[in-house]
Amino acid sequence: MTFRIQGLDCAEEVAVLRREVGPLVGGAERLAFDVLGGRMTVLGEGVPVAVVVAAGRKAGMVATLEGGAREEAPEGRDWRTVLMVASGVSAAAGFGLEWMGADGRWGYGAAIVLGTALVLPKAWLALRRGRPDMNLLMVVAIGGAVGIGDWLEGASVAFLFALSLTLEAWSVGRARRAIGELLDLAPRMVRLVGGEELAAEAVAVGSRFQVRPGERIALDGEVESGISEVNQAPITGESMAVRKEAGAVVYAGTVNGGGALVVRSTKPSGDTALAHIVRLVGEAQQKRAPAKRWVDRFAAVYTPAVLGLAVLVFLVPVVGMGLGAAEWFYQALVLLVIACPCALVIATPVGVVAALTAAARAGVLVKGGVHLETLARVKAVAFDKTGTLTTGQPEVVEVVALAGHTEEELLERAVALEAHSDHPMARAIVAYGLARRIEPLPASEFTILPGKGAVGSWQGRRFWLGSHRYLEELGQETPEIHERLEALGRSGRTVVVVGNESHVCGFLALADTVRPEAGAAVRELLGLGMERVVMLTGDNRGTAEAVGREAGIGEVAAELLPADKVRLVEELVGRYGCVAMVGDGINDAPALGRASVGIAMGVAGSDTAMEAADVALLADDLGKLPWLVRHGRRMMGVIRTNIGLALGVKALFVVLTFGGHGSLWAAIGADMGMSLLVIFNALRLLRG
Repeated sequence: MTFRIQGLDCAEEVAVLRREVGPLVGGAERLAFDVLGGRMTVLGEGVPVAVVVAAGRKAGMVATLEGGAREEAPEGRDWRTVLMVASGVSAAAGFGLEWMGADGRWGYGAAIVLGTALVLPKAWLALRRGRPDMNLLMVVAIGGAVGIGDWLEGASVAFLFALSLTLEAWSVGRARRAIGELLDLAPRMVRLVGGEELAAEAVAVGSRFQVRPGERIALDGEVESGISEVNQAPITGESMAVRKEAGAVVYAGTVNGGGALVVRSTKPSGDTALAHIVRLVGEAQQKRAPAKRWVDRFAAVYTPAVLGLAVLVFLVPVVGMGLGAAEWFYQALVLLVIACPCALVIATPVGVVAALTAAARAGVLVKGGVHLETLARVKAVAFDKTGTLTTGQPEVVEVVALAGHTEEELLERAVALEAHSDHPMARAIVAYGLARRIEPLPASEFTILPGKGAVGSWQGRRFWLGSHRYLEELGQETPEIHERLEALGRSGRTVVVVGNESHVCGFLALADTVRPEAGAAVRELLGLGMERVVMLTGDNRGTAEAVGREAGIGEVAAELLPADKVRLVEELVGRYGCVAMVGDGINDAPALGRASVGIAMGVAGSDTAMEAADVALLADDLGKLPWLVRHGRRMMGVIRTNIGLALGVKALFVVLTFGGHGSLWAAIGADMGMSLLVIFNALRLLRG
């Protein structure tokens, strides 16, 4: 049975559901979760739906059986937004009333109630199960603030926590929508041979369909007739378009070039490579080990320890030593006040917000402080190639003029022919020519030869332009030219040859160039203690190794499908524990989701990669990667310093309290002073 879970937004909710629902269905191993899809699957039979629904409600979420009558309830994240905004408005109203000399506690009280409305059930569940977590720590902090009369502090903590939960839910919602839109890359309608149009899901395996020039391919299949070049970078990550002719495999979601194709469907629409990528993204998020917040680990120890210590402060002197109950009840109260974790609770989100703000100023979008914490612990980094280590666009890297022609003359002929085409390599050649002041005088009688090249007339003479294979077909190749073109091909470069009816005029070598900052970024990462840096790509091995050498990456895995990338990232996670994956394409999204922290290119990256990732480099600057690791480590250092300072003062008061010298007013003053100190320390992170 599969249930839609309203309010399932992160690993914390998964853990709560495992604890609450697991024992009712025969163990937590019988539950599977899709956080991005907002679903929980119960494996096995004989479990009443009502039991699961009731357990979900007990955990603070709404479970609805897929395919059954939908329970009328708004999405948890919508309620979360409403309550968060209302909490902020109420806190502001309380502050305004206090500023005007009135009693602001009504506003602060409303802010606390609204901000903790969705937290209280989880805090109660944590207390009842004896598993203290961040929710319980927040409630204790807010209760402590109210107990000492600091209503503003309590309202601020409630609002900040509600805001962090809303932002987390919002980012998950964005990811859900992006994954849902991913399948739209493949056309919904398929044009069969004979003219009939059918919905893609209605097309039977073995059906023959047409793909016109420039169209996206709707289904996986095998080319029956026609010759064209297909851009399949979204699926395989190859930097250059791939020649397709009879017998070649094509994928749904890829873009056909200049030739018409007739394709025989080999898979149903729900089983295409694109559909598999969608499923891989969801599965990767499920398998991902949740990054446990440092403050959550702290809360699990601190909260019960403080409560137990306060009980001991009262019981040991009164019961064990026969001392006055009133005096030692007062000392226990002092201990609870000084132990109030407001300073700790406030310092963490303030430090996180300051660090995230500094990152945004530096051109890096980080979707939560937990990802900066993860970056601080990264031990291995995996890079995609096309669009990540490279620019993702072909550029002319070499011009070789032959038969007595100059480079300028060769470029004039190439630009004249390519001016008619919108192919990425054609645009690169025209741009290269314009940069060298070659006037674009388009050729006349221009004709595209699908999968081969093009021909046209320029200044009264017929010229052709095409691939190495087309040169071989024309029979104009010499052994010397053949060897040079083969060597360029082995180094990962694509060659465009220009000639006429009597000789070869020369050729241009194009390549997807490495980003200028890539090499320095890799060296810095290694200098920061990365134990392994690898490149994972769907491109051919020759191109991959050439890019790896230029970027300073010695370990290269090439010709990979999206599932292969996920498998290799899983191996890295299993060995190193904390792994970052950097990518830009749809085919990288599953691996980005499976890594401990996924980093997407913000400009060159696809929307799907952006949403599957935890971090986006808004300016595509790989130089920000080492900075991010250092920034994450600095954030964790500041937070730990804050925790140490606060605990040091609290430890001093514990000693005074056990000695019977604690003062409630001194405790209140120390608590407020520490709150201010750790906030100012955390704000240092704004400097980046």
